Amino acid sequence: MPDDLVPADHVITIFGACGDLARRSLLPALWHLGREGLLPGSFRVIGNSLEDLTTDDFRALARRAVEEFSPGDISEDAWSEFSDKLSYTSGQFKPDDAGPVTETIRTAEAELGGSPRRLFYFAVPPSAYSSLTEAIGAGGLKERSRVIYEKPFGSDLDATCKLNAEVHEVLDESQVYRIDHFLGKETVQNILALRFANGMFEPVWDAQHIDHVQIDIPETLGIGTRAGFYETIGAMKDMIVTHLFQVLTFVAMEPPARLAADDLMVEKTKLMSCLQPLGRDDVVRGQYVGYRDEAGVAPDSQTETFFAARLAIDNWRWSGVPFFLRTGKRLAGKQWSVTLAFKQPPRTMFGDPPGDFSYDHLALELAPAEGISLGFLAKRPGPTFSLAPASMNFAYDGSFGSKLIGAYERLIHDALIGDRTLFTSAETLEAAWHALEAITKDPPPVEPYDQGSWGPGKAEALIAPRRWRQPTQP
Repeated sequence: MPDDLVPADHVITIFGACGDLARRSLLPALWHLGREGLLPGSFRVIGNSLEDLTTDDFRALARRAVEEFSPGDISEDAWSEFSDKLSYTSGQFKPDDAGPVTETIRTAEAELGGSPRRLFYFAVPPSAYSSLTEAIGAGGLKERSRVIYEKPFGSDLDATCKLNAEVHEVLDESQVYRIDHFLGKETVQNILALRFANGMFEPVWDAQHIDHVQIDIPETLGIGTRAGFYETIGAMKDMIVTHLFQVLTFVAMEPPARLAADDLMVEKTKLMSCLQPLGRDDVVRGQYVGYRDEAGVAPDSQTETFFAARLAIDNWRWSGVPFFLRTGKRLAGKQWSVTLAFKQPPRTMFGDPPGDFSYDHLALELAPAEGISLGFLAKRPGPTFSLAPASMNFAYDGSFGSKLIGAYERLIHDALIGDRTLFTSAETLEAAWHALEAITKDPPPVEPYDQGSWGPGKAEALIAPRRWRQPTQP
């Protein structure tokens, strides 16, 4: 393995270590990184939360998490070696009481010897970010440290600017890793390769050839037990800035000078700065029928469970090309995708295309099945010259003889080696919230939609005269 991919010795501290994110994603990711030889040669993992657990309890929790959410058999020898690196300390980590957690970290560093790096993962509600960051400073732990902040980072423009300022009072921006696990997906990263490494695509990736772009992240599930969180956030704050806008930057940004963190962040910020501010006519907010009956939801709730937007990017590459974004709960499918619809030829000898065909398109499938498909028209076999939709498909699974590395695994490893390429900068986030500022202050009312549908009828009017490509379509 190249030396620059081998992390230095680390003490990794997970705040919220007993929560759902840690159980489903973080602990299994660390275990899998260890199996692949991508963890530091010497490391310790410290779990912290309010639950009153012993280290043995935490190790048992981690074992159950790995068994449930990490594929493959567990070697007892490998597990014993990994679990010996886990420890736990309960209680709050506060600026005026940073001692217990700090002492545990110092003890772990002494066991490793030398000057190991520190990685903090904030798997806690965003309301705790400022206090935890301040406690890192108060505990004398900011040197050699990097901090991963889970989404959402800020809830509107003012809150994001305030949080950025509070974080920067303790940490340099180079120490800040605002994570969006979407950017850890192979297909999202492959957008860069598809665009900039292939002569067949980059020349047509502009307003001259693209009619419109659609970014879809539908979900079939409801809010589950997250009503307390979701009622204060909603679909826009939960998904648009943190996921869809970040995918948008990879799709629409200009070519960076190098495939390096600073260059990518510059281009992503430039792209976000070109977004035209959204007004009420540019968005549709929906709420699935039955949402107000969910436990913990207000009977008159105006929280949206569906959000669709029509965006305009004011630069030479995308002038006149609308971008349509859509996400929601309890929808008819869960295939996450990006679709670039090509303009129709100016004249055709074949007459109108078949009624069920809208546009030649390139579809980037992000999850759960990751791959790329190209939709086009071909001659239907037979004696007459008639056209029919056809497609060509590439699937990541099995194509390169190796399994995909998980998104959290990739991003945690990047943070361990100090690679910020797939993380989000303060400037990019602030520019994104600027485009949504009017909607956060004066949102349109929510429109009801049936569970298992594709959202409110007004979403069809938003994209008209075009039509949404449903994620279940070829």
